[in-house]
Amino acid sequence: MSKFYITTPLYYVNSKPHIGHSYTNIAVDALSRFYRMKGYDVFFMTGTDEHGEKIERAALAKGLKEGEEKKFVDEIVLTFKNLWHKIDVQYDYFIRTTDDYHIKSVQVILDKLYKEGNIYKKIYKGWFCTPCETFWSDAQSDDGLCPDCKRQLEKLDEENYFFKMSEYQNWLIDHVNSNPAFIKPDFRKNEVLGFLKEPLLDLCISRPKSRMSWGIEIPFDKNFVTYVWFDALINYISGIGYPHDMARFKKYWPADFHIIGKDILRHHAVYWPVMLHALGIEPPNTIFAHGWWVVKGEKMSKSKGNVIEPLKLIEDYGIDAYRYFLLREVSFGLDGTFSEETLILRYNSDLANDLGNLLNRTLTMVEKYFEGKVPEVKGQSSNVKGAEELKTKAISLAEELNDAMPQLDFAGVLSKIWDVINTANKLIEDSKPWALSKEKKADELASLLYSLLEALRIISLSIYPFMPSASRSIMAQLGIKEDTEKMKLADIKVWGRLKTAAKVNKSKPLFPRIET
Repeated sequence: MSKFYITTPLYYVNSKPHIGHSYTNIAVDALSRFYRMKGYDVFFMTGTDEHGEKIERAALAKGLKEGEEKKFVDEIVLTFKNLWHKIDVQYDYFIRTTDDYHIKSVQVILDKLYKEGNIYKKIYKGWFCTPCETFWSDAQSDDGLCPDCKRQLEKLDEENYFFKMSEYQNWLIDHVNSNPAFIKPDFRKNEVLGFLKEPLLDLCISRPKSRMSWGIEIPFDKNFVTYVWFDALINYISGIGYPHDMARFKKYWPADFHIIGKDILRHHAVYWPVMLHALGIEPPNTIFAHGWWVVKGEKMSKSKGNVIEPLKLIEDYGIDAYRYFLLREVSFGLDGTFSEETLILRYNSDLANDLGNLLNRTLTMVEKYFEGKVPEVKGQSSNVKGAEELKTKAISLAEELNDAMPQLDFAGVLSKIWDVINTANKLIEDSKPWALSKEKKADELASLLYSLLEALRIISLSIYPFMPSASRSIMAQLGIKEDTEKMKLADIKVWGRLKTAAKVNKSKPLFPRIET
């Protein structure tokens, strides 16, 4: 069985999760469900990044004492796990950087790199950005502001340990150029190559305990803790067994996808592959950096007061509408503009008018004309004009998914699914089932309704990676008792799986229209 290992970044727990966090996890969940439908051995890992100066300061601001940071992060971690449950994200493993085995993994790796001469000690003089947990040289910041977040930098002059990243710059450039799928989308690859045109500086990987104690202790010097980014990136291998369970590690590594936000591209596409190469471990197959959701042209931030709360949106519009909007509204990889008005428009148009209406009117007609049972069709092909087109489009969705999902083209494949939904709705208007009933054309009516029901079965399977709850509901209303999560992509390719005389179970509207 082929494996599929996919990760989200570890989310920093200095505050509660927002829409950006959920965007990443919903995308990874959709990919994971798709590959499970293909029969892959999927391992989907997410988790939390719990060390560093920002968390130490946030804990102290909450009234906790130094050494009580774990109490603070324990509380925030629960909000992340609760959100993943609420939005139907089915991860296989949740890793925390405060887990004992992860701490040991980080220390083993530090010790190995130090003994091999990849880590050295020197005095650092330069700038430091606490919010970004990043060092900057004088040349990189001539105005005392962080090049990334534009906040005031701190001037530092202290002894620290450094990782020899500069020695591996040429190797990294060659690897990026030789592996077109390594950094996606392509414009992000060009961004990284642009960064690598400048000399790569060695990476400061420690913090003196005298300044910041909340971190993993450096194994060869008790006076220092590990830089939070060096610690956090190691989760991708520690979580699958390195070095404590090498059989499991070898089963899943390399990762097929690291899905991240564009703001942490440099850490993943520069620091991480170099760290792995120095350890003698091959890099991940693909690092995919998606865009941000912006509000009125600005990135969401607590200081601007424009952070969108996922739980409120789920409460107002439902899990499926929330997941659908995020994956359909913008091509994955680009920035998207969020507004509730746009969400409601998408909900009413695509979900209420198109999918919800198709399901409701089809089941209503089955109840009215065939006593709520799947009608029997005489002959192998439909005798209703347009039904063959619907069949062809429906069964082609398996290939559409196969082509689009590995490219993370969620919006593209959802558009193809909605083309099938619209074709089915048009078939109802063109074939006029109410007229067929009036004219006593029972065979044509049976053939038409069977085609619509079978299209709905295929549609429900096709939307499963994106809207699992809606998929399960459609299946139940179609009278299908099999577990949706055990159905395979191949089930989309076969027309005629619905059993004749099976009882449908029409329920309340799947997506009741929102009046504005």
